[in-house]
Amino acid sequence: MLPPPIVMEESLKKNFFVTLGLVVSLLMTPVALPTVAIAQSVSITIGTNLNRGRGITCSQGERLLRNRGFRNILRIDCRGRFFVYRAWRGNSRFEIAVRQSNGRVVDVRRISRRR
Repeated sequence: MLPPPIVMEESLKKNFFVTLGLVVSLLMTPVALPTVAIAQSVSITIGTNLNRGRGITCSQGERLLRNRGFRNILRIDCRGRFFVYRAWRGNSRFEIAVRQSNGRVVDVRRISRRR
């Protein structure tokens, strides 16, 4: 048995208004725009603390330098109080000395530039 046409018509009206309300509410919500990508330069100078004052291992120092934008990092000397690394950043090659006891950068020297 089919319901009377009046009940069916009221049901269609209800569905129509629910759908219309949903569409209007979706159209009224603000569109989420993507954030603009900004190139950031990470500064690393003498006195920069890489590990918040805690002691580091040689591999941790390498990882911390990589997180600061250096690449192709070579461990030159990891035997004493200072760890010495050579690494590329941009078009320049640097030699970086990091204090083992607290992760502080004690020396940064630019060795060469790529031509």
